[in-house]
Amino acid sequence: MSLFSSFDINASGLTAERFRMDIISQNVANANTTRTEDGTPYRRKVVAFAEKETQTPFSRVLDSARDNYSGKGVKVSTVAEDTWTDMKMVYDPSHPDADENGYVVYPNVNIVTEMTNVIDASRAYEANATAFSASKAMAMKGLEMSQ
Repeated sequence: MSLFSSFDINASGLTAERFRMDIISQNVANANTTRTEDGTPYRRKVVAFAEKETQTPFSRVLDSARDNYSGKGVKVSTVAEDTWTDMKMVYDPSHPDADENGYVVYPNVNIVTEMTNVIDASRAYEANATAFSASKAMAMKGLEMSQ
């Protein structure tokens, strides 16, 4: 693996984690949004990552891994709506979005879960930044030795 490949891998991780934090921020900002443009409550969004360049069969990847690391980094594969977590039903007959029984459907955003996810994303971002700094320090040492 070349030195510049490590820069690319770390940069892709930094970009992916920043995007994940943006989606988490969007979830927190819409935690009380009971009506979106389509008239339904906001649904929490979840980011999924995938390895870049995964179109090769596993056997070829395994064979090439013995000779040379061939990773290309990470990419955002999907941003999906969370359909497995139930929406919150709150009794508030004075709310404009209340149904005939007085219940309002609130988004399935849990602030504690979102804050835990943002801590996880920020730690992953820090790890990528540290690895990027280590790669940069190695490149600088290499340049110093060549003088």
